[in-house]
Amino acid sequence: MTVGQPLEASAISLLQPIHSSAQDVADLLGAPNQVVELGNKSAWLYEAQKERRAGVFLLVFSTFGQDKQFDRCWVFFDENGLLTHIASSLESNTAEYNLISID
Repeated sequence: MTVGQPLEASAISLLQPIHSSAQDVADLLGAPNQVVELGNKSAWLYEAQKERRAGVFLLVFSTFGQDKQFDRCWVFFDENGLLTHIASSLESNTAEYNLISID
């Protein structure tokens, strides 16, 4: 299951603090999942989630596995709408199918 659009490292790498505007960010990454107002500054959160599940259920034995990973990117803007900071963690592509034993 995937929630949100996976974030692309190549798109994030095009963003340049002090040079990129809020419109540049929106053009590259789309609409943010969340906007936080910080006085006259703001922060936008981009987030995507990938979850993989696998399970086997037999009469005497059952096993189930779940791995949920996220892409997150915070972008921060000054009072003029210019990008000041970027923080990202792109882990959604590392979600794996796995099984654990339930005794």
